[in-house]
Amino acid sequence: MVLDIVSNKSKNLSSQALRWRLLLSYMGVMMTILGLSALAIYKYTRHNLYEQMDRRLEVLAQAASHNLSTIKANYDRHQEIGLAGNPPPARVRRYLDGDGDLDIPWEHLRQPDQGVEWFDAQKRLVGNAGILLNDLPPQPGWQFGRQKKIRTVTLPAYSGSDSQKQLEGYIRANQVTDEIEVILTRLRWGLGIGGIGVIGLTGLGGIWLTKQSLKPIEQSFEQLKQFTADAAHELRSPLAAIKTSVQVMEYYPERLHPQDLKKIGAIASATDHTIKLVEDLLLLTRIDSGSLQETVSWVELSLTEILEDLLELFQSSAQAKEITLESHLLPNIMVQGDGAELARLFRNIIENALQYTPGGGKVIISMKEERQNILVKIADTGFGIAPEHLSSIFDRFWRADKARTRRAGGMGMGLSIARAIAKRYQGEISVTSQIDIGSCFQVKLPIN
Repeated sequence: MVLDIVSNKSKNLSSQALRWRLLLSYMGVMMTILGLSALAIYKYTRHNLYEQMDRRLEVLAQAASHNLSTIKANYDRHQEIGLAGNPPPARVRRYLDGDGDLDIPWEHLRQPDQGVEWFDAQKRLVGNAGILLNDLPPQPGWQFGRQKKIRTVTLPAYSGSDSQKQLEGYIRANQVTDEIEVILTRLRWGLGIGGIGVIGLTGLGGIWLTKQSLKPIEQSFEQLKQFTADAAHELRSPLAAIKTSVQVMEYYPERLHPQDLKKIGAIASATDHTIKLVEDLLLLTRIDSGSLQETVSWVELSLTEILEDLLELFQSSAQAKEITLESHLLPNIMVQGDGAELARLFRNIIENALQYTPGGGKVIISMKEERQNILVKIADTGFGIAPEHLSSIFDRFWRADKARTRRAGGMGMGLSIARAIAKRYQGEISVTSQIDIGSCFQVKLPIN
């Protein structure tokens, strides 16, 4: 039961990492909502402002349509004067009369940034009023000017009844959009500054909410780690007693029935396996809690000598399986650390390579110096690891089904412990593998 709990919960994801992951997800959702809301507000406000301007221009153009006949007559009179010998003005008179207004009862509608233009049926400019002129040809509807931001509305003017109406010309009302653009610029700044403020407050609230929501999980996780450590510690004494009793029984085989010797051997093997598992659990618990770093002092030691000792240790087991164990080590590679931990790191990887390499295969250990790091490669010609399993091989208690049928013993803790030790040394472990070709584990550690 303990193993099932640990295998499901201990995935090397600290509460701090989980907290930041939840916070970033929360902030991403909130920023997306705020961004879409601000965009919707901006689009809605812009549409309404321009719609109001279009309505004012439409009212102005409709009112100006009543003067089209008078303006056309005035234009024709100027044309006749020009044909009689008097030069016509270079441009149609800017104003309809001498007082400079539109000479109509709705002249108070005209603003300094507005203008009205009258066209005949052939789209010739016959008159204009106001200080704003547009260089676009008259097109019914709403449009923007080319030279500067001008909003225009052009309406056709007809005479006669609905059944026999005749096109008399066009009236175009113009207005500069600077006022609306100023409002929209202020709105953009307001939404931006307000959004930053809201995001800041949301972030602070998210940090607090995330912290509060994770408290029960963190407490449960700490209780789980403490329970694992306590359970593993309490199991050491009875396991030691069982191992001692089995050793005594094996020391006096004559007192046992021959059929019981095999059972005693199985008990001894299971006891040794359980003791190793308990030690692994205690080691991982101390690494997770950080207590191991406080109790172990690091010294300068030779990584080359550690690997040479491990090669000598595994030489006999490799020969028993008819596996060739090769090494290409660099001399005098010094690192800061604890010898037992580093030996444990590489022993687990080498043992894993030997266990998954069939007879007649090869395991090669090599070293390469790269800047301020030392790379140790353990390559084998074993069964290999499926691509979909590469991301899971360092999980605690994980083993592929193929491995379960080929490996006797083992609880899937070796590679997890190796990675935990490597991280403690600011190092990392990577692996590449191909089915039926082999695997290559690379350990990168900082050197002096």
